[in-house]
Amino acid sequence: MKPPMSERRWARWAWGWAVVGSLISLGASVTGAGDERVVSRIAFGSCANQSAPQPIWDAIVKFDPQVFIWLGDNIYGDIRRPLQLFGKERTTGPWKNVPRFVPSSEQEMESRYTRAKTNPGYSRLRQNAKVIGTWDDHDYGLNDAGKEFGGKITNQRLLLDFLDEPKDSPRRNQAGVYASYTFGPVGKQVKVILLDTRYHRDPLSSDGSILGSEQWTWLEKELMGPATELTIIGSSIQVVSNHSAATGPMFYLEAWGRFPKEMDRLFKLIAESKRDGVFFISGDVHFGEIARYDCGVGYPLFDITSSGLTQSVEKAVPPPLNMVLRFVAWLTPSTMRVMSRNCRFRSCTYGLPNFGAIEIQWGENPVKLIIQVRDTDGHPVTSANVSLSELRAYNGKLVAADTAGGYKRHCSLEVTLPWIIRYRLAILFYCAVAVCFLAFLGIAYGVGSFCWKCLRKCKLD
Repeated sequence: MKPPMSERRWARWAWGWAVVGSLISLGASVTGAGDERVVSRIAFGSCANQSAPQPIWDAIVKFDPQVFIWLGDNIYGDIRRPLQLFGKERTTGPWKNVPRFVPSSEQEMESRYTRAKTNPGYSRLRQNAKVIGTWDDHDYGLNDAGKEFGGKITNQRLLLDFLDEPKDSPRRNQAGVYASYTFGPVGKQVKVILLDTRYHRDPLSSDGSILGSEQWTWLEKELMGPATELTIIGSSIQVVSNHSAATGPMFYLEAWGRFPKEMDRLFKLIAESKRDGVFFISGDVHFGEIARYDCGVGYPLFDITSSGLTQSVEKAVPPPLNMVLRFVAWLTPSTMRVMSRNCRFRSCTYGLPNFGAIEIQWGENPVKLIIQVRDTDGHPVTSANVSLSELRAYNGKLVAADTAGGYKRHCSLEVTLPWIIRYRLAILFYCAVAVCFLAFLGIAYGVGSFCWKCLRKCKLD
């Protein structure tokens, strides 16, 4: 006997609200679920100034990705004041009295997003690819900002509008823009987890939290969930490389390595989840490289960094100095960078505009991955071929990061390097400054001596 109509309606109503509640409790974890198309080409990038020319979209469209992932600095929304060493408003130096970067208004942020979204090249990409993404500091609203930034709620809405996030998406009601997506049928599934490294991040010098407690809980559920052949974790800042350990105290870059406790927690969580096929993609640093860490979870953890689509270190200096930057990149100690003969430059970094490309060869046995950083013409500048069988845990056993106290490539962190290697860039820099200063004193002494002799001769005459 069927229950009365009112009871059936009540049951459907209760079931519906239970489903809605479960979706909200999962955050944005169901976004993109149910997409059964096989994904074999994924592109990603970061650091795109909406006011700069963006010819790189032609190469990305030609690559024909099914998915494109923004990794932050999707626009440059904050205002950068010019470098000023002297005067009333000094933006640099130990005596600066005003900040170099200041937030934009909501209207200006919206205008910059509109300009970025209507770029002809990007518009062509949106017609053929699923576009997803997270943010970094400049589209978050302020350079190097964390949880203290007051404009994050408004700017979260603007970012999600830019990404065409549905109005009823749980992502619009959570604190932060983290999300996950699952693409492809069973047996060929790709899970993409996008982290928010801004909304909950503690100050850079605190060694506090990057993700915050709610996001950590969500990430644990995602990693402990159903297995997929591949799991791509997108972070706006580098996960594996920590160049600040070798470039300080001259300059510092944002990276997970500046939060050692969080970095350890991330690797431990991946290991405990027993999830195979995990690797990272990242941006932020204005150059491209591929890094790997072999002593974190029982198999190599790759981190493909692509930065930026318009912004790059070599474009920030006059062309004659590009060779100097390439030499510095080669000299900078990096224990994690993947060195290969396939690299465009000897340093295996690329300091001109670039994008990341991932090709999944599902037809191979075992499945193979081609991970690359490509230039504005679509040509690889650094790459690595990885078999999916390599991204499997070695009987669940972790490899010791410190082998008999010695150095091990792709295993010993930059902070563990001998000081003479770790600080060789700073040593060279300060030696060069000292030589230049002594040369200046020598020239000044020579000129002064010559003028004094001329003056004495004139007096005698």
